[in-house]
Formats: sequence, C-alpha cells, structure tokens
Amino acid sequence: MTATQPPLTAHRFAMRFSSTPRGARLARHMCGHRLDVWGVPYGSDAHDVVTLVAAELCANAVRHGHVAGRDFHLLLTADTATGTVRIEVSDTRGERLPAPPSSPSADGEDGRGLLLVAALADRWGCCPRRSGGPGKTVWAECAAPGLISPPPLP
Repeated sequence: MTATQPPLTAHRFAMRFSSTPRGARLARHMCGHRLDVWGVPYGSDAHDVVTLVAAELCANAVRHGHVAGRDFHLLLTADTATGTVRIEVSDTRGERLPAPPSSPSADGEDGRGLLLVAALADRWGCCPRRSGGPGKTVWAECAAPGLISPPPLP
C-alpha cells in the first residue's frame, strides 16, 4: 500500500458525494455509467469488477471515513493506452487508514470489502489526500479492456 502516480488519463470523472449510504450508491451508479460511456459496457467482466471495487471503496469511505458535515470525493480516471481504470476515493479521516486485508472479523461485519478490493484490483493502496485538507485517498487500479479514446479537442 504505497502511493503511486496515477496513469496519464484520457478520461476523467470527479464528483463529491454525501457521506451516506445513498451517496455511496449514487457514486457506484455514476461510476457504472461513466464506464459504459467510455467503452466498457454494462455486464462485461471489466465493468463489473471496476464497479464493485468502486462500490467497496465508497462504502468504506462512508462507514470508516465519515466526518459529520463532510463529503467524500470520487475520482475515476481511465488510460486508454494501457487499458487501466483508476478509482480514487478520498475522505476526511486521515487517522483511520485501511489495514491490509487478512481475514474478515469473526462477526462477519468487517474486513470483506478490502479482501474483495485486493482480490479484484490489479493494485491498490492508500496515500494522504492530495486536494488539501485532512484525510486520505484509497485508490485501486483495474484492467479495463475496451476503453475507447475520447474525441479530439476542437
């Protein structure tokens, strides 16, 4: 879990969401829609993997990174040259860093999300929040064959 530079991007989607279960669901839906627009269609393995990883990171931001009155931020970038999608979810709880996944807790309530992220993503990690202010960013990178290049700028 070390910080790395995000790939050069051809596609970018960024938005703040309320730090609530409803905000996490909306973030997941927006991520799925963006992937489809970028050439990774609904129902494809890559779409399902990236959407699930994004959903887990957003849910963790709501559950473990929530600070009253503060939103979480989703940044989704795609590099068409490498066929890689990067998901970054930032929250304002810098003191609560994700622990490397080992096994879920005995009660089954904690630990499954990062196990899924570790199993599905090609790489993942955590770094200090770059956008200023307190907090952290948890990121993951996933292969997404099928990404289409954006149209050239006029």
